[in-house]
Amino acid sequence: MSFASLYTEALTDSTWTVPQNFDVCFNWMYDTGRAGMMGLYQKGKEFQWDATTRIDWSQELDEDNPQQLPEEMLPIAGMDLYQKMSAKEKAQTRKHFQAWQLSQFMQGEQGALICAAKIVTQVPDIDSKFYASTQVIDEARHVESYRMLLSKFGVAYAMTPPLKELIDQTLRDSRWDMTYLGMQVVIEGLALAAFQTTRDYAQNPLAQQVNAYVMQDESRHVAFGRLALRDYYPQLTQKERDEREEFLIEACYLMRDRFESREVWATLGLPVQECVDFQYSSPLMKTFRNGLFMRIVPIVKDIGLWGEKVQKGYADMGVLDYADTDVEALQKNDDSIARELDARRTHIRSTIEAGIAAS
Repeated sequence: MSFASLYTEALTDSTWTVPQNFDVCFNWMYDTGRAGMMGLYQKGKEFQWDATTRIDWSQELDEDNPQQLPEEMLPIAGMDLYQKMSAKEKAQTRKHFQAWQLSQFMQGEQGALICAAKIVTQVPDIDSKFYASTQVIDEARHVESYRMLLSKFGVAYAMTPPLKELIDQTLRDSRWDMTYLGMQVVIEGLALAAFQTTRDYAQNPLAQQVNAYVMQDESRHVAFGRLALRDYYPQLTQKERDEREEFLIEACYLMRDRFESREVWATLGLPVQECVDFQYSSPLMKTFRNGLFMRIVPIVKDIGLWGEKVQKGYADMGVLDYADTDVEALQKNDDSIARELDARRTHIRSTIEAGIAAS
């Protein structure tokens, strides 16, 4: 079965092209580079993995709740409309919402794949080129992982307009730092928080593994953007920083609106605007949306884009308090959880093999 057959709507085109206007940059200074960046590059080399072998794809998804997520994580779970559905209709709604969310993960990871490749060709620093090259293969592996997971769902969704718009803006800009800012900081930072929600609350082992292993890589990617931009932005004029802060706030609002899930409600024949309005009025969904910025806000502060406009924007969104989040502690935890899952799987395999040998 071709992947195209999984889409809820037939694709009008199998490809999407974004015009580019930037210079490819070579660097003849092959010095060791910055210690922090070269350390990330070393980790990028050491922590490569194969999605077909590290993840146990023999595991199946749950029929009524594929990733076995808590009911309250469905945005319309509290609506009378949902409460009146039959068990079969509720199962269908859960399946489609989870597939939609995973589809955006997959589509966003292809965007990250393209952006990482652009960074390799455009960024002037050789150490950044080295690290970005490891991110290219990471992102390809992530697309592969989510494709394989979605194939088990049997349904997939196209990229949402807000995500497509931001990726388009990020790729069209000819300045190398804007690729970092749009993808490494905003899109990847928000994706990390969304991955974390699924990783931490999914009871299905397969879903948990996929998101945990992707997060282990993504934490390095966000750290990459942080290191590169923290060194570069102090060199800019105030006017140049103001321009980037304006882009940043617009991008954050755009990504917040990415989670309206309109495509799901339309596909299921539900009243789209009623579902969207409920999401915005729900205290639980407001907490979820705000939590998505947990990993973006402290990075923005750290790289120096912390002017009045940015702080006011984040205050209006209700996410300013995340500024003091310990990002490095989160990254260490991401790595620890992935390693624990590996150890658990190794233990189970060893126990099974020992049992077979003893019989």
